[in-house]
Amino acid sequence: MAGDRVEKDTMGEVRVPKDALWGASTQRAVENFPISGLRFPRVFLEALGLVKWACSEANMDLGLLDRKIGGAIANAARDVAAGTHDDQFPLDIFQTGSGTSTNTNANEVIANLANLALGGTVGAKKPAHPNDHVNMGQSSNDVIPTAIHLAALLAMERELVPALRRLHEALAAKAKAWDGIVKSGRTHLMDATPIRLGQEFSGYASQVEHAVRRVQGTYRHLGELALGGTAVGTGINAHPDMPPRAIRRLAEATSLPLRRADNAFEAQAAQDALIEASGALRVVAASLFKIADDVRLMGSGPRTGLAELKLPELQPGSSIMPGKVNPVIPEAVLQVCVQVYGNDATVGAAGLANHLDLSTMMPVMARNLLESVHLLARACEVFREKCVDGLQPNLEKIRRDAEMSTAIVTRLNPIIGYDKAAELAKESMRTGKTVKELVIEKGILPREEAERLLDPKALTEANKDLLGSGGG
Repeated sequence: MAGDRVEKDTMGEVRVPKDALWGASTQRAVENFPISGLRFPRVFLEALGLVKWACSEANMDLGLLDRKIGGAIANAARDVAAGTHDDQFPLDIFQTGSGTSTNTNANEVIANLANLALGGTVGAKKPAHPNDHVNMGQSSNDVIPTAIHLAALLAMERELVPALRRLHEALAAKAKAWDGIVKSGRTHLMDATPIRLGQEFSGYASQVEHAVRRVQGTYRHLGELALGGTAVGTGINAHPDMPPRAIRRLAEATSLPLRRADNAFEAQAAQDALIEASGALRVVAASLFKIADDVRLMGSGPRTGLAELKLPELQPGSSIMPGKVNPVIPEAVLQVCVQVYGNDATVGAAGLANHLDLSTMMPVMARNLLESVHLLARACEVFREKCVDGLQPNLEKIRRDAEMSTAIVTRLNPIIGYDKAAELAKESMRTGKTVKELVIEKGILPREEAERLLDPKALTEANKDLLGSGGG
């Protein structure tokens, strides 16, 4: 075959595409796993390249790796981290559960790049050997979990946390601007005592603020790296000083809180930190779902819904109903949230596959966790840019609903009792008169007192004693 070259590995000869930088072992995996077409994301390949770079530097510092060969390996690994050779990582996510095929893929690509730089040829395995040099002091079993942890931290710190912070700022700005807008509260989707629109949005802002803390709370355990455990956690074939030196370089290069795992056996035999991180992302998704869904509800209408908010009009909403505009951004966000829930279910289930001394569903855990980080980050950005920033209150509708809410009668409980207050509420519903009008009409309170006690805005100030006594 003119387009191929023949390479050998421990199992015999393999035909590899002539221009490929990978070798025989990677090619076997290409042929063995034609399953989904899904690949490891860019941030994982960056992390994997960084791990290989850091290990080569540490091995050179210890005098274990020739400086000329090691320097070429380090340069090639940095190129892989930078994304120069992403097309050389063709393997499917659904592969060997340790990710060995992808670690081998990295070893072969980096070795071939190093050999080209040193005047050698692709596939010769000299002067740089993929196993003896690129993989020195390493195993797939410690490299892959290390790369997953590093990738998750990179993605969270670069993408998700900044996106959440910007969304928090946007929601907090709305809360401040709308603090004086009084509306009807709603519990169980039914009228409740008044609340300020700004108060509702302060709640949303607080949810996102908590989301940032939840995400960052996973850093402690994600920052524990399995590197140095090699095959089963014992560190066989790794110089004892190599892992701490490599991790120190990774921490300096990324400014992330990285350290060697307290127990390499735990770090390789289980992936609890990934389950924890995915669970935190599920909570973030729950918060984002609530906010987007509330915005969608408050923007429903324009005639038959709540119609309290005016959402930005971005595109026609129907192919048959002219003039219809739908809450497309909140709906996109909601779909992201349910996808994150599905990803979390996958990560959690995969985290059960920790048989004896190795977790064996790491690729699918990595893919789903990193997808959740990316999707949530993008959803936050789109939600902020195309929806939250452009939200406007429908002041007339909000005012009318607040004044007509029968739940205002709650303030009268300490004065006339729950049962009589309930009768007033029902009469208000029957007659269409406001509770305040009925209170004045029936002489329950003087007009001035009724105006003061039943002012919707005053009812939103929970710490203000409107009656001069407790209760309510």
